[in-house]
Amino acid sequence: VQLVESGGGLVQPGGSLRLSCAASGFTFSTYVMKWYRQAPGKGRELVATITSGGGSANYADSVKGRFTISRDNSKNLVYLQMNTLKPEDTAVYYCNAVSISYIYWGQGTQVTVSS
Repeated sequence: VQLVESGGGLVQPGGSLRLSCAASGFTFSTYVMKWYRQAPGKGRELVATITSGGGSANYADSVKGRFTISRDNSKNLVYLQMNTLKPEDTAVYYCNAVSISYIYWGQGTQVTVSS
């Protein structure tokens, strides 16, 4: 089982990034997918969730209206489009897959928002 995040980097405030998470080794289309983040010195925070079929999504209040989670079950990919980024969005972003029986985590990708 693998979850591999990509797309992180350094961006100026107000900018955009799109994170991707490539999944393998499990039946991706049956898993709820989530993005979490962890800022330095803070706990891990749930950012966004998308249902297995992609028909419904939920967001943390801190990112609502700025971030969009989506998935492509034909490619085993989940995305996090991040717009109007703020310095407080700086964190390591983790992809997470959840089923009734299993939970999988990626290694994370660093997002730094700074001028």
